[in-house]
This record gives sequence, C-alpha cells and structure tokens, in this order.
Amino acid sequence: MHVECDCFAVPVDSGSPDRLLRCLARLLVAVLMCGAWMQATSTATAAEKTDRPNLVVIMADDMGFSDIGCYGSEIQTPNLDRLAGQGVRFTQFYNTARCCPTRASLLTGLYPHQAGVGHMMEDRGLDGYRGNLNRHCRTFGEVLRPAGYSTYMSGKWHVTRHVAAEGPKFNWPLQRGFDRFFGTIHGAGSFFDPNSLTDGNTQIPPGDDFYYTDAIVDHAITFVDDHHAATPQKPFFLYVAFTCPHWPMHARPHDIAKYKGRYDGGWDLLREERQARMVQQGLIDKNWQLTPRDRSAPAWDEAPLQEWHARRMEVYAAMIDCMDQNIGRLLAALEKNGQSENTVIFFLADNGGCAEEFGSNGAIKPDPSKPVELIPMQAGQLQTQMVPSRTRDGRPLRTGRGVMPGPADTFVAYGLPWANASNTPFRRYKHWVHEGGISSPLIIHWPAGIRPAQHGQLHHQPSHLIDIMATCVDLAGAEYPTKIDDQPITPLQGVSLKPALAGQTWERAAPLFWEHEGNRAIRQGDWKLVAQGASGPWELYNIASDRTELNNLAAENPTRVEEMAQQWEDWATAAQVKPWPYNQRRK
Repeated sequence: MHVECDCFAVPVDSGSPDRLLRCLARLLVAVLMCGAWMQATSTATAAEKTDRPNLVVIMADDMGFSDIGCYGSEIQTPNLDRLAGQGVRFTQFYNTARCCPTRASLLTGLYPHQAGVGHMMEDRGLDGYRGNLNRHCRTFGEVLRPAGYSTYMSGKWHVTRHVAAEGPKFNWPLQRGFDRFFGTIHGAGSFFDPNSLTDGNTQIPPGDDFYYTDAIVDHAITFVDDHHAATPQKPFFLYVAFTCPHWPMHARPHDIAKYKGRYDGGWDLLREERQARMVQQGLIDKNWQLTPRDRSAPAWDEAPLQEWHARRMEVYAAMIDCMDQNIGRLLAALEKNGQSENTVIFFLADNGGCAEEFGSNGAIKPDPSKPVELIPMQAGQLQTQMVPSRTRDGRPLRTGRGVMPGPADTFVAYGLPWANASNTPFRRYKHWVHEGGISSPLIIHWPAGIRPAQHGQLHHQPSHLIDIMATCVDLAGAEYPTKIDDQPITPLQGVSLKPALAGQTWERAAPLFWEHEGNRAIRQGDWKLVAQGASGPWELYNIASDRTELNNLAAENPTRVEEMAQQWEDWATAAQVKPWPYNQRRK
C-alpha cells in the first residue's frame, strides 16, 4: 500500500513485519513533522492577521479637563488612572467645544464644518451647517471596515437630524460603516429612559433596571465577546460614546453615597485643590495663574442653597465614577478574551465642562404642594422626548432650583459654578473656544506598542480630534480614500500621533483652527488667537507662558494678530465655516 500526507509520501511493504514497523515509525515522524509545520504555518498566519491592533475609542460627554483622577480630580477613577499610568497622557489635546461638532470631527478626521456639522442638528441652508454628516467624508467604520476590521459602536451618535424611528436612516451608524450598533441617535436625555434608544436600526424601550452608562458597556462587552467567539483572528474597531456626565444629573444611589459631603467646602476650595494636584502631576505650569472665579458664580460662602449645590456636584461625581467602573468592566472583558495586549485604547471628552443651567433655574415644577396623578407609560412605548414628561412608572419629572438630582423623576444640570471647577484652571466652558471650552484629557494605552519606559509619560505637543482618525488609519494600515465612485472625499486634516507613543514629536504643516457659534480661534506654535462671539475682538495669548489666557498681547503684536487672523479667514472660507449663519457682524 501507499500512505501519503501533505508533507511526505511513504511506501510501505506489508510483506515484511520489520520493514512495516520501520515504515510505520517513519510515518509517525512524518505525521509529527507535518503537524508541527501546519501548526507553525497556522500560527504565522494568525500572527499576520492579528498583527494590526484592535482600536477602542472611548469618549465622555460634557466633562471638564480636570474631572478625572489622572488629570487632577478628587473623583475616583482608578481604571482611567491605570490606563494613564501604563500609557501616555496628552496635556494639550483639543476638541471643538460642542458635542455634535466634536463627534463629526472625531468620526471623520475632518473639521466639523467640512463634515456638514458646523453647529447643531438643524439644516441652516449652508453646506457647513446641514446637521447631517455629508458624503464628502468617511467615518471610522467606512475607513476601517474595507481594511479588514470589524466595526462596532455603543452609545451616543448625534450626527444626524433624522432621529425618529420611522424617519430616514441613511446617516445612522449601520448605514455609515458600522457592523453593529446600540445606543441613542439623539444627543441628550434621561439616563433611565433615553429617547431614540436603538438596537441596530430598530428603536426599543429600555429594559428593567436600566441605566444608560451601564447599558452602553453591556453592549460593548457583548460586541467584544461575540467578536472573539466568531472571528478572533480579525481586528476590530469599537467606539464607546458615553452620555456621561452630560445633564441631567442622574446616578445610582450607591454611587452618589460615595461622595456625600465631599463638596461641602464649595467650588472655590475645589478649584484650588485641583490646581495644586495638576501642578504636582506636571499637567500645568505652576506659573500659570488660576483664572478668577467666573463673575456669574458667587463666592461659596455667599451662595444660597448650599446643600442643593453640593448635591448637584455629588451626583456629577457619581456619574463619572460609574463611567470609570464600566470602563473597568470593558477592560476586564478585553483581558478575558486575550485582547488587551494588542488593543489601543483612546480616552477623551467632547468639550469642556458645561455651564448650562438646564432644568436648574426657576420655581420647582410641578408645584410640590399640589397632588399629582400617576400616569404610567404603556409597556413597550418608545421614549421620543429629550426631557420626558413622566417616568415609566408615571411620576412627573421635577425641574427647578432646589430639586435634588439623582433619581429618574428629576432633570437638572450641575451648573456654571461647578463647570468653572471642572475646567480648572482655564477660562470659559462648552460653546466657547477659550481653553476651558476646548481642552480635553487624552489617554492612549497600548501594551504591545508603548514601551514601559514611556508609561505614565506626559506629551505637551498640541493635538486635536482630527488627529485620532489619522492615528487609527496609521496603526491599522488603512487608507482614507480620495474618492468613492464619482464622489470626491475631503482629505484628512490631522496627523498621526503614533510618534508620541515612542516619546517622539511630530510635524504639523498647518495651524489648528476652531469655530463654534461665532467663537473662533487659531493655534500656531505657542501662539493662540481667540475671539468670543462673531463680533468680539481678537485676543492673543502665548500659551507656553499663559495658558490660562489672562494676559492679552494683541495690542503689543498687531502684525502677528493681522497675519493669524488672515490665516483663520482663509481657513474659514476653505473649510465651509463661512459664509456662517449667525446674525452678527464681525469687526
């Protein structure tokens, strides 16, 4: 007879027992060698397939620069602190000052106006302000899926004006390159009953004991587990977009209890404490002055309703604490599946702390002295309101100055004085493009790609949301297309941050630019030109010596102001910022 394997052919003479034994021995050796070769080949193939890292982008919503422990906060964020301690932190990373423009910029690697989302989710009749991602850009999903990645998203979408269950879905995640999606299409809402809650393309009601921050990570973990079970050799991209800690201040009682009494000292003391820790950590220069308390905020000792104010910050802290706990659960899932070593994790925030007093002003409503009829929602009923009129069990939502936040039947914000503390030590808030509105933490963690010598390092070179897509394209070996069919695609605007992971610098050909609601800025080297409002005068700051923007040098440097202002104007025209839709005249 004649016995073959893929590696050898072995003749066997069955007429001689000794010869047969020798041939069988040879055959056994051949089989073992063949198996070893096949295993080595399989291992090499798997290594080749998994050499490219998984990519996980995690974003917080309405969180200030100093709101997590590794950026100076007293809030307990051990999981983010661990990522920072084993990764790298950026001290001058910027967003776009507002939620939906930031998401458009992050998702596409373009400035938000170039992607069609220069303001909010409304069509203002100008290409830069359509309130929808346009077809001249590509999302993470549309870029990484053709490169062989599975693409998943869990959380807040907020880059289309079409949010209704029965409406158009051409700009929903599954139609923009993502394989699986769970989250909300709209931008804000209750944490216990969010509007536009969606699984894939189908809107759904929340389940029992629902809390959105938990649910976002529940589904992110499901995506990771299912991916590992079905295609472990294939890299994946996961976008986790929290709504935390955006208003309303909603949190679980046990998380709130952890911070009981922590903020009884008030916002003035908190800003001083955070600044001291930030200096100690090397995040800010000790010579940068702490900005004065916002004139709209009273001194803590003179503030009425101190118990209410303290409770608002306790709930805000609890929300961030809960987010960190859930990030820990996601990290554990990656580790369980053997994915943690070669997974790049980015953590950032979409804008600075939010000074909006949404639901926090005026008299308490409904009138607490009058009886209220309970009208429960129907089983399976979809939530279509940003501010629900009632909880699912029928309680009316309470708003107004003095309503203690936390439960599902409240809808209040944490307010300007605490936002001032969140943005320590900087000026202004979400909406504005002074440092308080656009400064974000950025942590990058990648065990396989960041040497231990770089662990815990700080990188001070300015960087921006537009750089995250460029970095992912670089790490994934992907290509951002120049054209899809006959549709031209706007080129990437950012640069890869990969050199920073080795402690190196990178080159940027153009300055960084901002515009939101007429607020505008340009950052060129250490110089920043910034203006408040469409008609506000230009202010000039040297960020290296004065990042808190307290010493306006415009009068002493008119030529620099003129040159940088012209650069901004040229960019604004090219990037579809202008013509802009604001009913104001610029000086």
